[in-house]
Amino acid sequence: MPVITPSAYRPAVYLRNGHLQTILPSTLRRVPEVRYQRQQLELPDGDFISLDWALAGPAPVRQLGIISHGLEGSSNRPYVRGMARAFNQAGIDALAWNYRGCGGEPNRLPRAYHLGDTADLAVVIDQAIEQGYEEIFLTGFSAGGNVTLKYLGEAPERVPPQVKRAAVFSVPTDLKAGSENISRWQNRVYLRRFMASLRQKMRDKAAQLSGHFDLTGLDDLHGFPEFDDRYTAPMHGFASADAYYAHAASGRYLGGINRPTLLVNALNDPLLPPSCFPHEAAAASEFLYLETPAAGGHVGFAEGRPDGEYYSERRAIDFLTRAVPG
Repeated sequence: MPVITPSAYRPAVYLRNGHLQTILPSTLRRVPEVRYQRQQLELPDGDFISLDWALAGPAPVRQLGIISHGLEGSSNRPYVRGMARAFNQAGIDALAWNYRGCGGEPNRLPRAYHLGDTADLAVVIDQAIEQGYEEIFLTGFSAGGNVTLKYLGEAPERVPPQVKRAAVFSVPTDLKAGSENISRWQNRVYLRRFMASLRQKMRDKAAQLSGHFDLTGLDDLHGFPEFDDRYTAPMHGFASADAYYAHAASGRYLGGINRPTLLVNALNDPLLPPSCFPHEAAAASEFLYLETPAAGGHVGFAEGRPDGEYYSERRAIDFLTRAVPG
């Protein structure tokens, strides 16, 4: 019954609630020490993604941490750079991959990425194995955590033996409830930012691929369910937003996970509804470790340490490299 209680996380003294713990780390944090080496990886369907490598030393080592970012994020988000630095300080190479269209240039095809798209993560892992990595650790934040959990649980027999463990943070394991929760009045600041980015992506995609997309009424779409029903679902072969959420939500796949996996969701996360705290699934699993600290916000977990390290980074490295996870 790997449900971890109580959590060891204690927030920085200057962060007093879930909104501050969400907003300030995202807007104020800088991690300048990380230096990426970019690789463009061609995908089987003719598209591409951008991989950003951060090596722990002058030459690759045998261990690699793969980092999956959140919705409309990239490898340059501070939480990704912080995790890459943490891997490197532990002597582990890091790979931060950018989803289709998130690496600074538009992808080629009339599609984007979505929160259940594990095929691209599988290609990234295969690329790492081709390059000689013998032990691979998966980390993910928010949407990237959902992709990671789904990848591990939907077809565990296809997960390569090189993938050893995973640690994910602030994960909306119930996408339908999460999409409704972010539309609440108190979360409007987050919704506006996400929707502005998604609308601009659609405008850019329509300009790039003339005739593929109808932008009529785009500015009238004010929430995830409407946007996903109009664009995300049909772009990726789903009949509706609800069908997409049902397929992509990692919560339905947790029972299939057979690698030690840590899920840390803060109880004061403003973006996660109660259904995103899967106590029953963790209690029934030999491999899923659920930690629910009272604080942390959404992809926050700042501690105010002199070295600038966040709890999510310390916790991930400790879990991933410990002989017996817990």
